[in-house]
Amino acid sequence: MSATPTPNAPGDLQHTPLQALHLELGARMVPFAGYSLPVQYPAGLIAEHQHTRQAASLFDVSHMGQVRLVGPDAAAALESLIPMDVQGLGVGKQRYGLFLNEQAGILDDFMFVNTGDDLFLVVNGACKAADIAHLQARIGSRCEVRPLPQFALLALQGPQAVTALERLAPGVQDLVFMTGGRFHWGTVELYVTRSGYTGEDGFEISVHETQAEAFARALLAQPEVKPAGLGARNSLRLEAGLCLYGNDITTATTPAEAGLGWAIQKVRRTGGERAGGFPGADRLLAQLAGEPLPRVRVGLMATERVPVREPAELQSAAGQAVGLVTSGLLAPGLNVPIAMGYVDPAHAALGTVVNAIVRGRAVPMTVTAMPFVPARYHRPAVRK
Repeated sequence: MSATPTPNAPGDLQHTPLQALHLELGARMVPFAGYSLPVQYPAGLIAEHQHTRQAASLFDVSHMGQVRLVGPDAAAALESLIPMDVQGLGVGKQRYGLFLNEQAGILDDFMFVNTGDDLFLVVNGACKAADIAHLQARIGSRCEVRPLPQFALLALQGPQAVTALERLAPGVQDLVFMTGGRFHWGTVELYVTRSGYTGEDGFEISVHETQAEAFARALLAQPEVKPAGLGARNSLRLEAGLCLYGNDITTATTPAEAGLGWAIQKVRRTGGERAGGFPGADRLLAQLAGEPLPRVRVGLMATERVPVREPAELQSAAGQAVGLVTSGLLAPGLNVPIAMGYVDPAHAALGTVVNAIVRGRAVPMTVTAMPFVPARYHRPAVRK
């Protein structure tokens, strides 16, 4: 879940509440999703990536859209738009969601949490205007669609994130993966979820724009925390096998093709208590029930140290085109090239070798299970 770079001219770009702080810290700023955002700080992408794996990094993700759906019918209304179980989501619980078009293509992916008072959504920055228009047009008569442009969003990610954050906001240590709640930093109210998009334990923190810089400075004053930019965020999410919207999932891919069937609960599937009723349901439910897929998303790992980037073509050993790379890089944590892409189902089995075409050269890649690096989410203890 992320956003696609947009070709805005520098004068068109929006700034987050942390713009001055990014410049003060020496960030290299780039256009992304209509915003000027830090791609890396002086330490560099590799150092930021490794620091996140070992301690805690602060990412500014304020370009993403925050929306509240308010009203007694909000859950049923949102459920009419997405294939997820919204009505059964408990208070304080978070879930991954997908907006679909009538062909079951993915309009956007997002996170939503039942706060107890409303549904709080975080959507991709490049899609937020369209998402809000979609919500208002389809369910605006059933609940209040309340955009929150006045709030910043910070992501604190890494194994020591909890140590740093609980000093400022006591109680966050009790959250587990995909739960959230209201906390306070002094008199400042925060909405905190224990989630993120790096494969590491961590938090996403919604804070009013007027308090965002002060809160970010307080986090950076913690000995475990350093700033990190979009570059490290992208390498971490790819090692975690997580899709980037605009690259790995688009309006031309369905959740089944993307391997996101795990996100669709039994109650919304064929035979379930509240099956179907969302855009694209006929096609998606047929695919989930076993209808042959034209292509599937796979992980790929190269045996040669040649970075393979999107949109490299994937070919069979006989030179036949069998797919396309949608994300790829030299993995900082593995020191080997990894990629994500789509292939025809005949070439999707683990261990299958395909060739990625890089500047006319065939680079062998093996279909590999994802995540490439095991996730370290903080999950509840399992009772034995």
